Amino acid sequence: MIDAFSGRIVGWRVSRSLRSDLALDALEQALYARPDTQRLVHHSDRGAQYLSIRYTERLREAGIEPSVGSVEDSYDNALAETIIGLYKTEVIQERGPWRGVEHVEFETLDWVDWFNNRRLLEPIGNVPPVEFEPLYYQQQEAPLMVVGHT
Repeated sequence: MIDAFSGRIVGWRVSRSLRSDLALDALEQALYARPDTQRLVHHSDRGAQYLSIRYTERLREAGIEPSVGSVEDSYDNALAETIIGLYKTEVIQERGPWRGVEHVEFETLDWVDWFNNRRLLEPIGNVPPVEFEPLYYQQQEAPLMVVGHT
């Protein structure tokens, strides 16, 4: 799960199968990382795990608006697919061979930490995701300078 505003990975899980609990576990991690769910929109594809009753009920309980793309378009899921592509290239293909799920989990944890805390993202001003939000809010609180003629 990626916060589209900052590009920060806020929820993830590793599993041998794609089941609804996998997505629910990642959602719970994201909710812990982002407890203020006011005005949140959850973008996803039409995967069964995101359309499951348990998952959609949890979104509703948290006050999160679901947004599911139409069939055969990738607009709602493009950010996630980009991050997943980077993950597959930089972790799965680069750091194997794998000794088991736990090995993948530890390497994923390491990569997510690097991605969130040290990777410079061009779309947010060449800063890591965890630095972007404080900088943004600091700029919002700074007094405006007025320049004019006398």
